Amino acid sequence: MERAIMGLLVLVVCIVVGVVMKMNGDKKKSTMAFALGGLLAALLVGSACYTSVPTGHTGVVTTFGRVENYTLDAGIHGKLPWQKVINLDNRVQKAAVSLSCFSSDIQEVNVAYTLNYQISKDNAMTIYSTIGTSYFDTVITPNISEAVKVQTARYTAENLVSARDDLSAAIENLLREKLAQYNILVVGTSIENMDFTDAFTNAVESKQVAAQNKLQAEIEQAQKNMEQKAKAERDVIEANAAAEVARIQAEADLAVTKIQADAAEYAGQKEAAKNRAIAEWLTGDLLNYYYIQQWNGILPTYYMGSENVNTLIDIGGADQSGQGKPASPANQE
Repeated sequence: MERAIMGLLVLVVCIVVGVVMKMNGDKKKSTMAFALGGLLAALLVGSACYTSVPTGHTGVVTTFGRVENYTLDAGIHGKLPWQKVINLDNRVQKAAVSLSCFSSDIQEVNVAYTLNYQISKDNAMTIYSTIGTSYFDTVITPNISEAVKVQTARYTAENLVSARDDLSAAIENLLREKLAQYNILVVGTSIENMDFTDAFTNAVESKQVAAQNKLQAEIEQAQKNMEQKAKAERDVIEANAAAEVARIQAEADLAVTKIQADAAEYAGQKEAAKNRAIAEWLTGDLLNYYYIQQWNGILPTYYMGSENVNTLIDIGGADQSGQGKPASPANQE
């Protein structure tokens, strides 16, 4: 629109110059002034009928200050000379803030928070008409401050560290809800840092050290208990094993004794059977036979009488060679 107004002004100036020159009798210069003014005016007015929207921006069109209900994407677009196009950045942008907050137990904590956001392309004209181009300072910064402080106050200072992920998610959800009302989209958030006071940090460290020492003592005691229990179990196992070995040894000794007794009994039975067999086999005739087989031909010198007669009978004398004479034994009553 500015260019269209500029073109009209140039045209008016050229017309005035041409009229003056014509009144002075210089018709040629007057005609040239009219032609030049018309050309410049046409160029300026023509250029006012086109606009260029840069990449990563959305064009909001206004007509005499009234926001039109449509937007222009990146590129060259035609428009009326009296229309104006305002380019809003629709790329993902980063907002980093540092806030002083308080926990539920009134401990001060400094939070460094980052928000990645972008405007809604389809509703860029609404953002411009309701907020303007300074939507970051007008909407985003206050909502970040509120969301971070409100959610931080729900946790104790000690729990803020362990519940950092939960805190970040709660802040992000609240920001999504709040900023969506202004057609601003939350792409991602993160808690960059949380810094506590030195006194609180020292207290937490002392508590952590005490907790670690207690845990270490519990672990050592549990280990001792386990070792004692294991030793007692080993002692029971060893005692049971010794008792089992003694039982097995006793059973083995008993079995050996029984086997030996059975063997002795069997040997006795075998010997008795052998003797019975020999007794049955050695008859009187057989004994006389073996006696005769073993006799050297010499009769005994004396022969005992019966049990009632104690008479020794000389049954043979010796010959000159010193050998006795064979004779039949005789009994005397």
